[in-house]
Amino acid sequence: MAVVGGGVIGLSAAWKAAGAGFTVTLFDPAVGSGSSWVAGGMLAPLSEGWPGEDEALAFGAASLSRWPGFAAELKAVSGTDVFVADQTLTVALDAADAADLRTIADWVNARGHDLRVLDRAGVREAEPSLGRAVRAGLLATAEPAVDNRALVDALRIACGAAGVEFRAERVESLADLPHDRIVLATGSWAAELWPDLPIRPVKGEILRLRRRPSAPPPPTRVIRARVHGRPVYLVPRGDGIVLGATQYEVGFDSAVTVAGVRDLITDAESVLPGIGEYEFAEAIAGYRPGSPDNLPLIGRLDERVIVAAGHGRNGILDTPVTADAVLALLTDTELPEAKAADPRRFSTVAPLHPGGVR
Repeated sequence: MAVVGGGVIGLSAAWKAAGAGFTVTLFDPAVGSGSSWVAGGMLAPLSEGWPGEDEALAFGAASLSRWPGFAAELKAVSGTDVFVADQTLTVALDAADAADLRTIADWVNARGHDLRVLDRAGVREAEPSLGRAVRAGLLATAEPAVDNRALVDALRIACGAAGVEFRAERVESLADLPHDRIVLATGSWAAELWPDLPIRPVKGEILRLRRRPSAPPPPTRVIRARVHGRPVYLVPRGDGIVLGATQYEVGFDSAVTVAGVRDLITDAESVLPGIGEYEFAEAIAGYRPGSPDNLPLIGRLDERVIVAAGHGRNGILDTPVTADAVLALLTDTELPEAKAADPRRFSTVAPLHPGGVR
């Protein structure tokens, strides 16, 4: 079988398939260099929940519950512990955002999860380095974060150990591949190989900041906020902070803009005033593979092609459940937790015509 795409989705699918006995060839000219390399690594389906988005919450929670076992298995093979934080704290700087946090907590908790609303004092006790403008918080004790680049490297090691063959080639047409089964996992580029797929690139800029001796330590948790209507997050790393992320519908534009950098730093200073003491280490942009309903597309496109793409901003979060769903499809079964991601929910997704010609 072939896996087309070497981000965390393609790598994890290849690893699991090889472990189940499939002979796997992975095609990607630069494994792990796409959105998987740019990501922040948050695993926060509960904090991002909102009334009415039941399927997105259930899908994300199903993957979150798999992360401890997935990470432990990966560590056993690669020797890498990918976790960088154990909890997520979403903070509010004004009354409207504080009310939204309570709305999220009430709705998510009613579905069997645990989110705790903190007042100003509770936030200060949890993370003393946060700014005094923060007035409330939403603590998710079950939402950790991972180092996305360590994850990519660990998955490459795991694939190698499982016998996956890497081919640094760009696939121009799925019809050119001789394999009896193909997993299409090219993220934002999936529609180039299957034009009916409703997947588009959503640009995001991320900064990496390195702590200097004079700078305060990074928060111990993932910190999320909305400042002037713009989302911002700070994810701790061993040497500093990953700061993200902007969001633009501009196609495949990978330029990091002055405005994007300015907004990220300005918004971050509202949340963590001491961030100005950090060293500016990297600015990078990537493409979230967006779908119309913010759920991925995981399922059969025809008798030999399975798609696993369109994960939006949750590609890292959704890696374990996607790998399990793809393996189920490869063995001619289905994963119930992935039912909402079936690509047939979009009427525009059509199979190949006989002979493999669209």
